[in-house]
Amino acid sequence: MIKLDRRILTHFDFIQPFLIIPIIAISYILVSEANDILANKQLVYFGIGFVSFCIAFLLPIRRIDWIIPMFYWVCIVLLLSVDIFGVSKLGARRWLEIPFVHFTLQPSELMKPAFLLMLAYLVKQRPPEAEGYGLKDFLRLSFYILLPFALIMKEPDLGTALILLIVGYTILFVIGVNKKIWICIILVIGFSAPVLYENLHDYQKKRIHDFIAEEPSYHVKQSIIAIGSGGLKGKPKDEATQTHFKFLPIATSDFIFAYNIERFGFYGALLLLGLYGALITHLLSLNYGLKNDYFTQVTATGIAALIFVYVGVNVSMTIGFAPVVGVPLPFFSYGGSSFVTFMVLFGILQNLLTFRFDQTYRSVKFKF
Repeated sequence: MIKLDRRILTHFDFIQPFLIIPIIAISYILVSEANDILANKQLVYFGIGFVSFCIAFLLPIRRIDWIIPMFYWVCIVLLLSVDIFGVSKLGARRWLEIPFVHFTLQPSELMKPAFLLMLAYLVKQRPPEAEGYGLKDFLRLSFYILLPFALIMKEPDLGTALILLIVGYTILFVIGVNKKIWICIILVIGFSAPVLYENLHDYQKKRIHDFIAEEPSYHVKQSIIAIGSGGLKGKPKDEATQTHFKFLPIATSDFIFAYNIERFGFYGALLLLGLYGALITHLLSLNYGLKNDYFTQVTATGIAALIFVYVGVNVSMTIGFAPVVGVPLPFFSYGGSSFVTFMVLFGILQNLLTFRFDQTYRSVKFKF
């Protein structure tokens, strides 16, 4: 059990909720204006997310870090099970149905915290040398990155798979890997790109074709119209015709950034991106004060990279600079899976930051 006292408040990172809560508030305003039913569901997701944050925050993570490899491999087994017992939706097999209650679980979402915790655990167990990780350690860590990447890509869910891949190697780049290894990786990717493209699914090739085509797809075209109509200050909610007349597809989820600009204009986009930028910068700046605490460094860097990739891909998609993929904006797009996942991740990070000086909370070796 964790004995809570007032001293933990001195180590709690209040900057994170200060930046995240406005993002959630703006999101709820937009969703409630677009659809009352979705707004009520989103309140439920907020409640589940808050409870999930509290659970993650109160778990003695450093003390029970021996369980992290088990958590990782359970998620791998769930990903393998998708191919056998998975439920198909829209041509993709990504979900497992929970017996008797008829709810579905998406193992790739559960994999995200397991993935970051596993990398943090491995780096903590064997920190990098002065010149960074050598080839042997790099390949060892790459195995834990590439395994979930391959399983998720097979579902197929190329977007989530690529995000985990980018986040994993971003962590290794920040923690430290010998520069010769990076040069070799760049060369291999360059030469193998045509082969990788040929092995994509037809719908994935179509998305790339739509992206490079002279004429944008219908979704992107309507998104650009919504963005352009917002101007500097946006429109009153009754005049946001692209959204309320259903021209803008998936306005509360994948294309909510375009909806945000239609309502609040360029200034609204600047505010939202400013909050994300400040949050990412703050998370990366934590590394300077953590020094030898590799576990927390990996977690903070991983969450920062995850947010950066999600925001970068989603925003680029809505303005026609990237293929259309189902990547939500963290804490902003309507939905429960992504919101709860990020709340868990921030609960874990706050746990590691708040209790890092508590000697009764340090890790112990588990004896079988």
